[in-house]
This record gives sequence, C-alpha cells and structure tokens, in this order.
Amino acid sequence: MLDQTDVQTAPGSVGLVQTQYFTFPGPLRLTSGKELGPITLAYETYGELNSDRSNAILVEHALSGDAHVAGRHHPADRKPGWWDMMVGPGKALDTTKYFVICANCIGGCMGSTGPSSINPATGRPYGMSFPVITIEDMVEAETYLLDHLGIERVLCVIGGSMGGMRTLQWAVSHPDRVRLAIPIATTSRHTAQAIAFDEVGRQAIMADPNWKGGDYYGGPRPERGLAIARMIGHITYLSDEAMHRKFGRNLIRENGLEFGFEEEFQVQSYLRYQGDSFVQRFDANSYLYITKAMDYFDLTRPSGSLKKELSRAKAKFLVISFTSDWLYPTYQSREIVTALRQNNAYVTFAEITTPHGHDAFLLESRQLTSLISNFLSYAVD
Repeated sequence: MLDQTDVQTAPGSVGLVQTQYFTFPGPLRLTSGKELGPITLAYETYGELNSDRSNAILVEHALSGDAHVAGRHHPADRKPGWWDMMVGPGKALDTTKYFVICANCIGGCMGSTGPSSINPATGRPYGMSFPVITIEDMVEAETYLLDHLGIERVLCVIGGSMGGMRTLQWAVSHPDRVRLAIPIATTSRHTAQAIAFDEVGRQAIMADPNWKGGDYYGGPRPERGLAIARMIGHITYLSDEAMHRKFGRNLIRENGLEFGFEEEFQVQSYLRYQGDSFVQRFDANSYLYITKAMDYFDLTRPSGSLKKELSRAKAKFLVISFTSDWLYPTYQSREIVTALRQNNAYVTFAEITTPHGHDAFLLESRQLTSLISNFLSYAVD
C-alpha cells in the first residue's frame, strides 16, 4: 500500500487529487429539443492555470471513463486515474506546463447528471425519464464548466474513442475556443457494425428481469445484463492478435476439458471478470444513454458532407489511429484527415503499429507521449 508521501513523490505522479463539482441551473436545450437542468458536472483539474489562461487542456474520456484521469484519491487506492500514463509532471500532458481538465459527461454515473441522478421535479432518480442526450449535448454542457473556470479558449482538446468524438465536436461546434485538437482511435460516425454491437449490449441490459424499464434504483440492479454488455464491448476493444497472445486456447485447469458449460478457457474467465467488475462501478441506464449518444454521432450532419462540416473547424489537428483497431479502423481516421486536408487545415496524421487493438490509446504510452508532446510543442502559433 502506498502512503501519502509515496503517492505525492512518485516520479511523474500528480499525487493525491480531489473530484470537484460544478452545478449550473440551465436549462440546457438538448439536440432532441428537450431541456435539462439543473446540471452538475464532476470534474478534476491538474497543474496550474497560467496568468493569461492560455495553457488549458481539456481531456475527453471514453464510454466507461470518468473525470479521474490521473493521480489517486486516497493513498490506499489500488490504481491511479485512467490516463495516468499521460498526465503528470514530465508526461505528454505535462502538468508543470499545462492546466489539465477532465469532466464526467452528462448522462454518466460518476458524479455528473445522468439517469441515476435525482430528478428535482419528482424527488426520485430519473431512470428512463432522463432525456436522450448526444455528443453535441455533452460538449455544450462542458462550455458552462469552462466559463465557470474563466477559460475562454483551450490550448487543446484531446480524447480517445468517444473522447475523440467529443474532441471533433468541440472543434466544429466551438471553433474559436479550440487551438489544437487531438482525436485518437475514433470516427466521424458509427458504422452499421459499431451500432450493431451497441444494440446487442443494450438489449442484454433491457432483457435482464431486474432492469424493470429502467426503474431499478433502490432494488436489485440489472447486473447480469450490464455484465454481458460489457463483455461484448470489451471484445471490440481488443484484437485477434492481442487475445491470442494473452490467452490463446489456454485452459483454466490443467486437467483438460470438462465437456460442460462452466468456465474452461482463460478468455472466458477474463471476460466474466471484466463484466463482473464493471457492474460495481457503472450504471446500466448510463450505458444505454451513452452508447445511444455514440450511435447518434454523425459529423457529416446536417449537410451530408464531412468536408463541409469540418470546414468550420479552425484548430490544428493531430489525428492518431492504431493498426489493429477494428472497432474504429484506420480508414475512418483517414476519412477525417482527408476532409481536413480538403479544407487546407493544418493536420498531422499518425498510425501506430500495435497489437493492442482499440484499447491501445490506454496502453501505448511511449509512442503516444512522443507524438502528443511534440505536437503540443510545435503546433502552437
């Protein structure tokens, strides 16, 4: 166990951190036409905002992420924040230079307003009465947080997967507030395959008898359905090579096959562990809402042209993909790069060779650090 001194003096660590909360009354008019308010955003910050407020970097988390990017909340915490490899002194997002911000998205369950939050009109959790939200809505909510922090323009917006979608949306929706944009392992819109995987996960949750139309708060939760949804999703985050290297056809027990339906292969045990651990920290309804927001995301709207919609962006871009990512393959990143270049935008593209699949943005620290730190140093006007 780390004591407080160990946490705060570990090389590259931001030390002990605390989640903060900002509530604005709203209402926020959503893409659907409905309104939501008041809205609370859970967020964390690292480093110091400089005197002219020009060194802020906004980190956007992925589907199952939260505001806790780096450091630990308590010395006894087993793991640091989800992108600790990238945020801290001397790291890619160097907190001796930059003021790093990350907020849990609306619709989430890690402190920001979502379906598990109390609806002030009823005094009960929203459940499925929570309005459907979009990536655009998540970004709009964050503008209130930046206003609260007194930040008119961020140096950079960066994120992987769904975080990459939010990065792209920031650059298009608020071009004057973003200097640099780094979308990683992402897409401009979901393919039929990506929508299909999300739908199977949602159906698994809604088929759980404990789901009860989303009104399960205060009683048994739809843990089995959510665990299955997580297992399905996690398969898409890996690659065939990564799964072969990690598990192959290895068995759990050395005494051979048992010819039954209990866990026998190590990959089965791994997926069940991923599902069972996920339900301890995530809300099933949030999973429904956030995956739906990702499915609705389409940067070609309303014109139908990615080139035309990206022409609004003024940021300089670094677009990063991974060779083994089959959820958002490299060709989808190249589509974004091509559209930006057609608009004569400043764009750098890098495809990282890796066996880790989609999850590589959480694992490939060395190559990401080199690309991102160099871009932050040299792309600034």
